[in-house]
Amino acid sequence: MFASEVEPYAIAVTTSRFPQMQHLGNVMEIHGDLIPPVDVLTFGSPCQDVSIAGKQAGLHEGKRSSLFFEAIRIIQEMRCATHGKYPKFAVFENVPGLFSSAKGADFRAVLQAFVGLCDDSILVPEPPKGKWLHAGEIMGDHYSLAWRI
Repeated sequence: MFASEVEPYAIAVTTSRFPQMQHLGNVMEIHGDLIPPVDVLTFGSPCQDVSIAGKQAGLHEGKRSSLFFEAIRIIQEMRCATHGKYPKFAVFENVPGLFSSAKGADFRAVLQAFVGLCDDSILVPEPPKGKWLHAGEIMGDHYSLAWRI
């Protein structure tokens, strides 16, 4: 079990509650092909750039929420190193504001990034009537993707 964290207080809390946790430091310095493969990779990215309570800089322009793409990179590196075997599952957590951030384009980018891990020829369509449903799924030949609030 490992974690990527740079904030001292968060590291202290996980060290106290999960003493076996290995802290890998800054997510931008982690290489998915150099860490032990895992069945499930769970992650979140800071929400300030996509939250309706924040400045809504967006997933691409925001310096914090764009860390989502670092996790996707790590997954891709691990998948390459294990010939697509690991991770078997990925779980991403964030705020409902991601559905409306950049007029829905940010959530589409999240879905596209996940689908692209398995099949980069598939394009995720715009949401029906311009609004993402609170739950949904995308199914492919060798993958499935689901979301919900």
